[in-house]
Amino acid sequence: MARLKISERIRITHLAADRLRREAISSVLYSPPFRWQFGASSAEQLLIVPQDLRTADPSFWDEVEVGHFGLAGAVALADDVSPFDIVPPSQGWERALHGFAWLRHLDAVDRPEAREMAQLLASEWAMRHRGGGGIAWEPHVTGRRLISWISHSSLLLEDADPDTYEIITESIGIQLVRLAAGWRSSPSGYPRLVSLLALLLSQLCISGHEGQVPETEKLFVGELERQILPDGGHIGRNPGILVELILDLLPLGQCFAARSRTTPPQFARALKAMLGMLKYMRMGDGMLARFNGMGVASPAGLATVLVYDDNPGVIPVSAPASKYVRLERGTSILILDAGQPPPLESAAEAHAGCLSFELSVGTSLMLVNGGAPSSANAEWRAASRATASHNTLCLGEKSSSKLIRHRSLEELVGGPPIRFPDEVSHRLEAHDGSLEVTAQHDGYVRRFGLVHRRTLALSPTGGRLLGIDRLAGSSGTLRLRQDIPFSIHFHLHPAVRCRRGDNPSIAIIELANGETWWLSLEGARLAIEESTYFADSAGPRRSLQIVARGATFGETEVRWVLEGQDGHQT
Repeated sequence: MARLKISERIRITHLAADRLRREAISSVLYSPPFRWQFGASSAEQLLIVPQDLRTADPSFWDEVEVGHFGLAGAVALADDVSPFDIVPPSQGWERALHGFAWLRHLDAVDRPEAREMAQLLASEWAMRHRGGGGIAWEPHVTGRRLISWISHSSLLLEDADPDTYEIITESIGIQLVRLAAGWRSSPSGYPRLVSLLALLLSQLCISGHEGQVPETEKLFVGELERQILPDGGHIGRNPGILVELILDLLPLGQCFAARSRTTPPQFARALKAMLGMLKYMRMGDGMLARFNGMGVASPAGLATVLVYDDNPGVIPVSAPASKYVRLERGTSILILDAGQPPPLESAAEAHAGCLSFELSVGTSLMLVNGGAPSSANAEWRAASRATASHNTLCLGEKSSSKLIRHRSLEELVGGPPIRFPDEVSHRLEAHDGSLEVTAQHDGYVRRFGLVHRRTLALSPTGGRLLGIDRLAGSSGTLRLRQDIPFSIHFHLHPAVRCRRGDNPSIAIIELANGETWWLSLEGARLAIEESTYFADSAGPRRSLQIVARGATFGETEVRWVLEGQDGHQT
């Protein structure tokens, strides 16, 4: 746990004041004298039914029929009882339940029983939650619910009896008015973006709310430009957020076209940049690298958004704003995190993985970070964020970033943020067909006075990766009073096998595609140890890691080489 600097205390004070201001505005706007300005509190007519681009799973209905309600990586038993009466297994499950994104699964079944279930649960929610608060009324949860109800309004309203129809349409109107008044109280970051996106989409789709569109459009565009960096990355540095945002942004653009309104030009610019960043962050298996909160992958979601890419074969040459570095030679792809943590208000899910990298060969993943667990496995989240869960150097068994545990701050930003390193730099060069990146960070300077410098060089064929990890004083030669242990981690994907070679400084790696690679090192002791892969849909999985262990007195260099079998003289 890190002590707060004066600048951070000031920042927290500003964030708290901004939160109070936003909540006060929301409270006033939702009061009877002012809420009239957001239009009627009943959705009398739906003008547009936007498309839900997320892939549906009809088997969800089969599980619901036997009383299993599986959401957000957790399953709750709802046999002969309403899911709203169940003690939620996790907050993620509860948010998913109240967000109603699961309606798409029932819509895909095309059975009367599924339609009746959807109408029953929607009307039940509406009657239970006319007022109140809690997770069900968090602005981004309200926004997700509005998007879901409107996108699947045919499921909820067609063939519904008059009472059910009135209950659901009235609730849609109430939710819209409440979101219009209360979106300001959503946490900074992606939740606020979802809240505004849902508000804008709803105002376009429901009659009687056209007058609010220009102001909401201006607010949403401003938030979009604040959160999406010039190279298409998200300010929180989690590449997975881009997929979710595009899946909502595309239907929103269609709503503008359907209402004969000009789509804001910022939409197209952001979409093009985000699609480019997604391609930049893809590994050889087609999925996104596991950095800064990227967890369980959605192959269908990523495939869906990439269909809308006008330049499918073009990958950006760099990501200067997001500060990731991609090396690609032959069939090998390496992605390095060469950036500091996001701003405090956007760092609640960031990881202490500075200078960590992932490596794939062909379609097989070799070295992967631990990734983020699902919300159903939240007890693993702290471990997954630690430096030791990433493919980088860990000094003194401490992370290169520090976790800030401060109750008020965590409430403001949605979780404990991290800070440090302050200074991260990198340089990318090409030498006779090979690619070499040299980077360094100061995450250990305050505690130990040492800088971590890393060089990675990928050969022209991609069959050899040279790595050099150095520890040195931040300003000249440094001799520590006592040696400090270090460990350089190489986490293997669960599908990869590993064994020690005849030489104790060599590990033999067998990939899922049958290829064999050797890792050899000098300057540290090689060990093969257990690891945990967090980013799996079934929950954390056991895996293996190669670890280079040693101790530094202040000046240390460890050299290592990863090489395909054909490159070795055995």
